[in-house]
Amino acid sequence: MQFFPYSVDYRFAPLWAPLVLRPSKDGVTLSEDGRFVATFGLIRIETPLSNVDGAHVTRGYRWWTAVGVRRSFRDDGLTFGTNRDAGVCVHFHDKVRSPLRAKGHSALTVTVEDLDGLVAALTE
Repeated sequence: MQFFPYSVDYRFAPLWAPLVLRPSKDGVTLSEDGRFVATFGLIRIETPLSNVDGAHVTRGYRWWTAVGVRRSFRDDGLTFGTNRDAGVCVHFHDKVRSPLRAKGHSALTVTVEDLDGLVAALTE
């Protein structure tokens, strides 16, 4: 199992407090049984690792578009954001459902501490 915790900028904590983010427990887990699991407090998405279609680092977000659990206004993407600096955009072959979109998401951006480590683990 590999666990990638979020890189948390606590200045934005009031924005995600209602979702009960747990900085020491929430993040991305790549399980030994081949699952990709991302949690952000009360919100969770899960899919087989075989459904991951790639990942890359993205940077320089506007804080109001990057902090908290957010659906994209441009596409069907989802963000689990804890800072405005950088994250990993994970793409999926088949859309992954969430409580925010029953039709699913083709990508998820997560602002984990080890950006390059998550990308490497997902693209091996």
